[in-house]
Amino acid sequence: MKTLKLSMLVFSALMVGLVSCGKKDNNPSQTVVQTDSILVPFSSIAPNTFFSFKNDMTIANIDSASIKWDFGVRFVNIIVNSHASGPGNAGVILQPGIYDNFTTAPESGYAYDTTSTNLAIPFDVHNSWFLYNDITHAFSPKAGEFFVIRTADNHYVKMELLSVGYVPFTGQVPVTLIYRFRYTYQADGSRNF
Repeated sequence: MKTLKLSMLVFSALMVGLVSCGKKDNNPSQTVVQTDSILVPFSSIAPNTFFSFKNDMTIANIDSASIKWDFGVRFVNIIVNSHASGPGNAGVILQPGIYDNFTTAPESGYAYDTTSTNLAIPFDVHNSWFLYNDITHAFSPKAGEFFVIRTADNHYVKMELLSVGYVPFTGQVPVTLIYRFRYTYQADGSRNF
């Protein structure tokens, strides 16, 4: 009886292993879909807050000269890990359209941070990724626009900023901004989402 139970246990373990291997072969896509947020100091002189799509996390400033991060944010300025901003190969396209309907990243057309003042995503209060309210001094992401990013290590991501919030106020000025975004990261290196 013990031999029969042991045989059944070994058979079950083998079947689970075979089924697991079969699932990996039938689903080669490594698309990661996430909604995330990062905290950014409310200051135009604070260090950048760096983010890695591959690791789904913020990256320490001591790693700013590495390819461990893909984009960084300082106040409303967004940089990508390329040329003047970092050693990576990151590039970005500000894409008009519907995020959910966008299925393939372009091969070319990506902008880079060529100098510290000529960024891939330029800062312009009246012509940028955000809308600015002159009365409340609040800003919010533009509807119908999102980013297509080639990462520092040559993977592809589409990212949509969902909101920019504020946490706690000191007098009239927020201390921290909360950038909330969703993204689709293609870990297998293809351009398909």
